[in-house]
Parts: sequence; C-alpha cells; structure tokens
Amino acid sequence: MNRILPSAGRTLLVVWFLLPLVPVVLWAISNRWSFPGSVPQEWGFDGVRSALDAGGVDAFLRSTLLALAVAAIATPLGALAARALVSGTVRFPAVVAGVLFAPLALPPFAVALGLDVLVLRSRIPSTVAVIALLTVAAIPYTTYLMRVAFGAYDIGYEEEARTLGASPAMIRRRIRIPLLAPALAGAALLAFLVAWSDYVITLLIGGGRLVTVPILVASFAAGTGNDSVVAALSVAAVVPPLLLVLILARLRRRSAR
Repeated sequence: MNRILPSAGRTLLVVWFLLPLVPVVLWAISNRWSFPGSVPQEWGFDGVRSALDAGGVDAFLRSTLLALAVAAIATPLGALAARALVSGTVRFPAVVAGVLFAPLALPPFAVALGLDVLVLRSRIPSTVAVIALLTVAAIPYTTYLMRVAFGAYDIGYEEEARTLGASPAMIRRRIRIPLLAPALAGAALLAFLVAWSDYVITLLIGGGRLVTVPILVASFAAGTGNDSVVAALSVAAVVPPLLLVLILARLRRRSAR
C-alpha cells in the first residue's frame, strides 16, 4: 500500500499536466476541426507545414540558443549570490537580497519599455540586450533555489577534505559541485524556462528582429483561421521544457540511489 499510493499520485500528476495537451496535439495533426465535432473531421499536417514555412525551425533554434545562453549565465551568478548570502560574507544581506529579487516585483512590460530607449541610445546589439535582461529576470529564481541548497549544504565535507590536503580547486570539483549538482540542474532549468517562454522582453528589446517561438505563436494566434499552425508551434514550444523536466527527474532519481 505504501508503494501504491505514491505511484498513483505520480500518475495523477502526469495526467493532470498532459491532459490539456491532448487537444493541442490533435489540432496540430488536423487540417479541419469544426464545431461541434469532438474529433477532427480531416487529419493532416497542413499546420506543421505552414509552421515550417513561416520559419518555425529558425525560431526554435533561436529560442533554444537564447535559453541556453541565459541558463549558462544566470545559474553560476545565482549560485555565487546564494553562497555569499548564506555564508554572510556580504554587508547588508537584506538589501542585497532585495536587489536580487527586485525583478520579481517589477512589471516586465514597464521595465522593457523603459530600457528600450536606453538600449537604442547605447547602440547595444538587441540580442545582447535581450540576453542580459532575461538573465536579470532569471537570477531571482536561480538565487532562491541555490540559497535553499546552500542552506542544507554540509560544509563539513569540505573541511574534512581540506584537512586531508585537498586544494580549493579539488574541493570545488570533487565535492561542492557534485553535491550541489541536482540544485544546479534545477536552477539551470528555471533559467532556461524563463528565457524560453519570454515574450515581452524579447519582443520589445529585440525590436521584432529576434523572432522566437513565443513571438511566432503570438503572431499566428493574433490572426484568424490559424488554429492548426498555432497548435503545431505550441507543441514545439512545450516539447523542450517537458524533455528537460523528465531528464532532470531521471537524474535526481539516479543521484538518490
């Protein structure tokens, strides 16, 4: 019984998340689905072909590279900030924490509009500006997750290794990073999701030149009669985060064994 209940809970959770995707997948592989039909009247891949013709592959690659860049920058910065806050090596930690978490309280639309003028006058490349702003938006999430991880981190392992003659580089490579790997992976996932799903900052700061999957989905959703195209692009937008979540869950199970 103790094993059946957790298994049933996980199954219900998976169904809860995947069930809303069923109609989206059906729309993506249908050419016509008119009310009041419960299933598509005509199956096909016209929506997928239209999405590819509209630059879906390029948008997918841009979104992936953008999200990877933000995750690669925001994860170590969040880890360093969290370690400094937990260890007490910074002065006025409450003020520093308030600054780090401020992006969560500021409206993205207002911030992007305000910084758009600054970016244009400074002649900063739009891609660089988008990566920088999305990194700032992701740092609160990575800092919070790593702050929790460092709070539960046992510094005794490092002290024991230091008494045995381990160098700081060896301690970092052989002890700290392996022990914090699950938290680092989770922080990287959150940063990836922040950049992958962003629309406002990418649209305003990118000036429409940096076309990502969310922007492409919104452009087709604003029109009429593009349901199958929107569904195909939406499926493409959901697949990478879903795969990353599954990979992260599998890695966590392996590390727990």
